[in-house]
Amino acid sequence: MPASPSTARAINDRLALRLLQQQGPLTAAQLKQHTGLSRPTVADLVDRLAASGLIQVVGEAGEQRRGPNAKLYGIVADRAHLAALDVRTEGVSVLVSDLVGRVLGEASVPIGGDTGTGHAVEQAVALVERVAKEAGADRLHTVGIGAPGLIDPATGELRDSGGLPAWHRRLVAVLQERLPAARVTVENETNLAALAEQRDGAARDRDTFVLLWLGFGTGAAVVLDGHLRRGASGGTGEIGFLPVPWTRGLPSATDCAGGFHSLASSAAITELAGRHGVTAPPGTEEPLGAGLVRAAVQAVSAGGAGAGDAGVVPVGVAGAGGAGVGSAGGAAGAGSAEGGAGAFLDALADRVALGVASVVAVLDPGCVVLGGEVGHAGGEELAGRVEERIRRMAPLPTEVRAGVLGGAAVLRGALLTAREAAQEVLFAPLDR
Repeated sequence: MPASPSTARAINDRLALRLLQQQGPLTAAQLKQHTGLSRPTVADLVDRLAASGLIQVVGEAGEQRRGPNAKLYGIVADRAHLAALDVRTEGVSVLVSDLVGRVLGEASVPIGGDTGTGHAVEQAVALVERVAKEAGADRLHTVGIGAPGLIDPATGELRDSGGLPAWHRRLVAVLQERLPAARVTVENETNLAALAEQRDGAARDRDTFVLLWLGFGTGAAVVLDGHLRRGASGGTGEIGFLPVPWTRGLPSATDCAGGFHSLASSAAITELAGRHGVTAPPGTEEPLGAGLVRAAVQAVSAGGAGAGDAGVVPVGVAGAGGAGVGSAGGAAGAGSAEGGAGAFLDALADRVALGVASVVAVLDPGCVVLGGEVGHAGGEELAGRVEERIRRMAPLPTEVRAGVLGGAAVLRGALLTAREAAQEVLFAPLDR
């Protein structure tokens, strides 16, 4: 059945708003071209959206053309202000933007592990309020939060997870109390990083891929056919709990020590680098694990050593001729001299390949992005070594890419989700 006039208007309005969001200001003639609507329909649409306060004239298309069609229409950016938070175990980062995503303010605050729950929450909330005030945002419309841990798919709440600070869960509730007019949402940090890499980073051409997060901890996000998959309990991608060889035990329901986390977390990478004599330059501002990987990549590049120059080590069984990463989780395999940047990257690639191979065997995503600070620091050098191992370990063709956004992907993803949530409300069909 044909749509009613009111439904057709709502569809056309949403289409026009999406075009303005994605492409920026457009003239009425350009809206006509992109939508295929008639000139009178576009003129009516523009008048409605302007009257509702959603769009406004922001300039002209060119001095040589005058008249109504030369006006450039854009979304009213200050119709709503948004906040995005990246909540880590060691601190919080916040940014505030307008409705079109232009960043108006940004700041971070460290929160020590011995900080009490109440004080930690107050520090984080005060940071949000300060950044919003400095950005000129008197009222926040939507707040998007990225945090480690499980998000209950039924309630959208951050679940109590072992090993995470208690203030993480309390923060969401306090923000909602202090910002009663705002919509506060929370999402797993790795999922947000995947959305950001798909929109603006390494996976822009992929509808199906897995992002493997390598940072302070480990995690994975699964995007299949363009949709983020969270699982029955919100735990899709908790790869830190994946049982792997060469660790000192097995993970438990409350502790991922003994799982993949024990091989690829920042602490594990730091230990591995120390055994290979790799050090980070003094004064580096990035996390230690990422700094060590970056230093190794730079040393290999400066020395002219490619992905195989230090010896590509086949992942094997620990203890069987030394081909694995070692029973303690990190001795270099056969063909690599102990010590040195190349041997360190080989040993790290052995470890990362275990997680990637598990993902590939189950999901066959065709593409795995090494995200987080470590994945970004490793760049093509680390990604190439991991891909070489996967090529020999699995029969399924898999491209391994380095993340483009690094640790900034979480904040970017939180902003994207906050913006989309706000637009769903503000761009809803008007009651006409």
